[in-house]
Amino acid sequence: MSTVEGHARRSRLVSEADAVAAVADGMTIGIGGFINSGHPMSIVRELIRSGRRDLTVVGAASAGLEIDLLIAAGVAAKVVTPYVGAEGLAGVGPAFRRAAQTDSIEVFELDEAHYYAGLRASAQRVPFNPWVAGVGTSLPEVNPALKVFQDPIKGTPVIAVPAIEIDVCFLHVACSDAYGNVQHNGTAYGDVAISAASERTFVSTERIIPSEQIRAAPWLTTIDGVTGVVRAPFGAHPFSAEGYYRPDEQHIRRYIAAAESWLRKDSRDGIDEYLDHYVLGPADHMDYLDRIGARRLFDLYEY
Repeated sequence: MSTVEGHARRSRLVSEADAVAAVADGMTIGIGGFINSGHPMSIVRELIRSGRRDLTVVGAASAGLEIDLLIAAGVAAKVVTPYVGAEGLAGVGPAFRRAAQTDSIEVFELDEAHYYAGLRASAQRVPFNPWVAGVGTSLPEVNPALKVFQDPIKGTPVIAVPAIEIDVCFLHVACSDAYGNVQHNGTAYGDVAISAASERTFVSTERIIPSEQIRAAPWLTTIDGVTGVVRAPFGAHPFSAEGYYRPDEQHIRRYIAAAESWLRKDSRDGIDEYLDHYVLGPADHMDYLDRIGARRLFDLYEY
C-alpha cells in the first residue's frame, strides 16, 4: 500500500490465476495485441488450463493465433474480429478456418471500421454506433446484426453497428506500476479501444516500474487504473513484445503445423500434443518458460 496526497492506494498486482478467476463460462472476453505481437499469452494459457467454456472472444482488429489457440482448446464458442492469422506465416488461422467451415463456432462477420465502431459504442454506453462503411455491400446480409437504416438528418442509408460489450479484457503491455497505470511500446490504439469497451481490464506486463517513474512522464501512460496487473516477463511468447523480443517464428510454425494437421487431416493428434506440452502440462508461466528454454528466449531478445 502507498499513500499519495493523503490517500491510501492498494497494489493491483495479481497472478494469472487471479485474473482468470474474473471469467465465468459464457462471458465475453477481449484479447489485445496485433497479429504476431503483444498478446497476453501467459493469461491465455492460464485461461485454457482453467477449463472455461462457451466464451465469446473479441480479438484485436487484426487478431493473431492466440484466438486460434483458444478455438483449438475448446474455449471459444463465438469470435468477434475482422481477421485471425499470422501475417507471413499463416494467411488464416487453421483452427479458426476449420471451426468456421464446420460451424463449430459462431463467427461475427465485420470489417475493421465496424469493429472499432462497435467498441466505441460500448465505450460510450450506447446500443449502437452509426457508420457509413459497408453500405451497399453484402455485409449486412452476411451479418444481420449490422442494421441498415435511414439517417434522420440527411436521409441517407447508414449502418447501425451494435455495441461490442466486453465483460473482461486481457492485454499485454511494456510496463506498469503496481497501481495499474500502464505504458505500451509502440501504438496502443487497439488495446486502448478494447479496454474502453470492457467492464474490467487485466494486463500482463514485461516490467513493474516505480509509480514515481510513471508520474514523471504521465503522457506515456496509455491506460490508467486497470483492474489487475500480472508480472509476466516474456508473457507474450511466442509472439513479440515491442522493445523486448521478436516473435518466435520457429515456435509459431510448430503450432501452425499442428493446427494444419487438424484442419486438413481431421486429426487432433498434433494439436493435442501441442496443448499437452505447452499449455496444459506447465503448472504456470515460469514452468512454460522452462520448457521453451533460456537460450531460445534470449536469442529472441531485442538488444
